[in-house]
Amino acid sequence: MKTLRARNLRRPALLLLASAVLSSGALLLNACTSARADVASDTPGHRAAAPLAGAEWPLTGGDTAGTWFSALSDINETNAGDLGYAWSYDMGTERGQEATPLVIDGVMYTSGIWGNVYALDAATGKLLWQYDPQVDGQWGRNACCDVVNRGVAYRDGTVFVASEDGRLHAIDAKTGQARWIADTIVNHKQPYASTGAVVLTKDSVVIGNAGADIGDGDLRGYISAWDIKTGAFKWRFFTVPPAPGQPFEHPELERAAKSWGPNRDGRTQNGGTVWDGLSYDPETDQIVFGTGNASPYLRSADGKRHDDLFNASIIAVNAQSGRMNWYYQTTPGDEWDYDAVQKFVFANLDLGGQPRRVVMQACKNGFFYTLDLKTGKLLSADPFTYVNWAKGVDLATGRPMVTQQADYSKSPKNVYPSWAGGHTWNPMSFSPQTGLVYIPAIDAGNVLLNMKANGGSLTHLEGFFSSDGIFPDDLYDPAALKRTLGPLPAKDELQKERPGVKLVREVLRAWDPVARKVVWERVTSQGVRGYDGGVLSTAGNLVFQGRGDGSLWIYNARTGAPIKTIHTGSHIMAAPMTYKIAGVQYVAVQAGYGGSGITFPIPPSSAAYGNRNANRILVFKLGGGAVPMPDKREPLPYPAPPPLKASPALIARGEDKFTENCSRCHVLGTPGVTPDLSRLPREVHGLFNDIVLKGALAPLGMARFDDVVTKADVEAIHAYLIDQQARGYRAQQSAKKASH
Repeated sequence: MKTLRARNLRRPALLLLASAVLSSGALLLNACTSARADVASDTPGHRAAAPLAGAEWPLTGGDTAGTWFSALSDINETNAGDLGYAWSYDMGTERGQEATPLVIDGVMYTSGIWGNVYALDAATGKLLWQYDPQVDGQWGRNACCDVVNRGVAYRDGTVFVASEDGRLHAIDAKTGQARWIADTIVNHKQPYASTGAVVLTKDSVVIGNAGADIGDGDLRGYISAWDIKTGAFKWRFFTVPPAPGQPFEHPELERAAKSWGPNRDGRTQNGGTVWDGLSYDPETDQIVFGTGNASPYLRSADGKRHDDLFNASIIAVNAQSGRMNWYYQTTPGDEWDYDAVQKFVFANLDLGGQPRRVVMQACKNGFFYTLDLKTGKLLSADPFTYVNWAKGVDLATGRPMVTQQADYSKSPKNVYPSWAGGHTWNPMSFSPQTGLVYIPAIDAGNVLLNMKANGGSLTHLEGFFSSDGIFPDDLYDPAALKRTLGPLPAKDELQKERPGVKLVREVLRAWDPVARKVVWERVTSQGVRGYDGGVLSTAGNLVFQGRGDGSLWIYNARTGAPIKTIHTGSHIMAAPMTYKIAGVQYVAVQAGYGGSGITFPIPPSSAAYGNRNANRILVFKLGGGAVPMPDKREPLPYPAPPPLKASPALIARGEDKFTENCSRCHVLGTPGVTPDLSRLPREVHGLFNDIVLKGALAPLGMARFDDVVTKADVEAIHAYLIDQQARGYRAQQSAKKASH
């Protein structure tokens, strides 16, 4: 969902997918994976569900179970304080990094924005090759949350990646040349995008997509499987039914259609995209994945919530046929953007004295779910962060017990978790050694409102339909939002629900999935969203997590005691990984602010606020030195604005149209990921209509928008931006005079 803050409204939704490696029906445990190192468990009954990563890191999550755990222990609790800089690689962009690299046969493979792929010498950082998928910049508007990418997959000398335009690329791992390319998008007139990592089964590459928050609910989610050797299409599983009266592509959709309201609007396509959470279990030969929200959020014509299958659900399908084995819906009738696409972890746990092979997820809706991996039976569901939209989950029915606080249809409500989720795409980690799951939790609510009912000038937001969700953070200003959004509750009223606790904060929590409780926690940021990173745990009794302020923290895995903090100067959102070459263990992480953060000003707490948002791969080793800092960010001056003869009414209309259509990518007056449109040079002002209506800058990622805004709308937006530039320029000139 999205947030409006002092003349700027933004929105995230999020994306990603896990990855797995198999060969000839068996786990590939040869040169392209690491030999398993057994790790003793301190907690009886906690066991890994797959061979663990060791000297190599062959899959996005380290192993097919998606643990983000390594059996390496050369770096451990006794010597981690000596960890320092080994090498880095500048990825040449400032848009945001969310991938975890792979390391196989001494080569690091990873992806960056648009689906660019990099191959580096993992010991030195030397670039071996780079692959550019040649994505048309027009596709940039389809990504709700930046043109990020969450990783590659590898099998038998081939690297696989999904580019932002939904094409699937198979790349020769030695040469960097494409072996085959498949277009996986069913309808190019709909706003599909792909930003997640693909997953490999025995003989297929499986890909999902995003886009359920764009437009007015203009697409349907699905996953599709493609032959791993040739790229030939194999099967497709749609997550929601087609429009009423249209044929069902597979029988599961007939069941799903019965769960939707009788007045379902056939003009919308229902959403349910699979932008993250793809995983594969070789033992059961099934793909487990989560699905996203329905679109639009508030959509029921009869005033009732309906389950809307298979939105906000966990689904398992047979990897060979694509037919469903089981499903569990985490949030029936979702109206809060509670996608169920967060990454999964497979494990073997003793639950109630009975050994279980389970799938675990810290879901966006704030509940930690444990299900039987073979049957989908719900075994437990407990809040791992503060939750007020539901008072719990009925284990007999599997349904959440929804509260009145969750109903924002008639008046704004502060709902926990926010649309950002109690946990989002940033990977959690499971240690079979400690038996704990380490969750990068978001402990934040949002003031949700129905814009059509709240009396503001805005009734629609691109990327958020007719709803909005505003963080009550340190910058929350209801008065500044009243004209556009209508009346909102005062912050002191919201604070009464949680006295003494910051209403927006992020917390690293160590969760015991058997005892179903938090064992330890560390607050990582508070006051505003920190956009802190994913997690790695290791057999060295260590937990690694990067933060938005540019620091990499190392904790004792059992106690949470901090061991080491490394200052990098770069915002870290992705999860670290570790590997070993020539007897040296390394820890690596990709750094760079972006993703859902593209919709907000860069927070002052972020390293990217004061430093250049250099997207880098950072690598550390014992005995390493200090990390070289990025260049300082120099504030851009306001150029003298062009003459403006516009009425206050036209400028106000321009603000509304900018907020509705532009603010999910552009912020004004403060550092952001994309250009500040209140500081445009004179020559760009002269091209403004051609840029917005004709796509003059589409090759650079600024797509044309003539299908959603008119020439009159663009003139109003331009007037608003010139007015903002004039205000900034006058303040700048006054400050110069005062300084003299």
